[in-house]
Amino acid sequence: MRPTAIRSATLALGLAAALAGCRQEEAPPPIPRTVLVQTVTEAPNQGSALTGEIRARHEADLSFRVGGRLIARHVDVGSTVRAGQPLARLDPADLQLAADAARAQLAAAESDAATTAAERERYAGLLARKFVSQTAFDARDNAASAARARLDQARAQSRIAGNQAAYGTLSSEFPAVVTAVLADAGQVVAAGQPVLRVARPEEKEVAIAVPENRVDELRSAKTLAVYLWAQPESALRGELRELAPAADPATRTYAARIRLIDPPPAVRLGMSARVSLDGAAPGQLRVPLAAVVDPGDGARVWVVADGRAQPRPVRVAAFREDGALIAEGVQPGEQVVVAGLGRLTPGLAVTPQRATPPDRQR
Repeated sequence: MRPTAIRSATLALGLAAALAGCRQEEAPPPIPRTVLVQTVTEAPNQGSALTGEIRARHEADLSFRVGGRLIARHVDVGSTVRAGQPLARLDPADLQLAADAARAQLAAAESDAATTAAERERYAGLLARKFVSQTAFDARDNAASAARARLDQARAQSRIAGNQAAYGTLSSEFPAVVTAVLADAGQVVAAGQPVLRVARPEEKEVAIAVPENRVDELRSAKTLAVYLWAQPESALRGELRELAPAADPATRTYAARIRLIDPPPAVRLGMSARVSLDGAAPGQLRVPLAAVVDPGDGARVWVVADGRAQPRPVRVAAFREDGALIAEGVQPGEQVVVAGLGRLTPGLAVTPQRATPPDRQR
């Protein structure tokens, strides 16, 4: 055989061996794609949520019964006060002068009443001996009666002045918490002008505004669940205590109060709360809104199982603010993809990474 033919055969055999070796090597497996998932959970009764604020059932604006210049305020917002504790004071000078004037008028009325009474007695004796006429006695009798009336008036006026002097000190009739300060030292306030706002913290409730189309829904709700923004995982029991008979002219909503039943100490005044009516039927599950897609042949979700993503048709019962209610198609505890659904293919290997639920995001 010629040398050229030998070299060609050798090259052909080497190339065939190399090709055979390439066919025997397996292709490297694809790298799993990371996807965000959330767990399918039972749908809570949050289909009709109304946002409100924790308020005290009993609130009051405290004001002075008399006007004057405010010289001292002893509490601030958030202060806890006892019944009868002094909260603010007016300048006592004018009130004390008015009380002194009333006492002086009372003393003058007492002296006048005593004088007219003695004169009447003297004229009564003269009348019995026919030394004066009946007309003269009647005049003294009327003067004594008028003096007694003026004395009663002066006594009442003195008591009023004494009370007004005591009205210069503002206090609460019950234990409370100061929620607002409406006047400060140095300000001249009128009688009845609010100075402090206090609330009794022992009874708490949620103040909400109900739209016109949901008043009947609130009235007919069998259960009311209250969720605090600071503690979304805990549900508090509530009941409708008050519903306004007329809508607010500005917002066209009806004011309502939801009484909290046995609230824990962690519930504080002013907290944000959400009142939920029964909106989910038994057996319905909730998935995030981003997990539901409809390519044209019906709604579906992508379920991750054994490291692979598979599409699954579902029947959506309702779309809500907190997610989609699924009547059929998924089971509690399954993981559904919530991001990157457009790049998924059936059976694609994925690495699930739990996403933060919307109600836990900050």
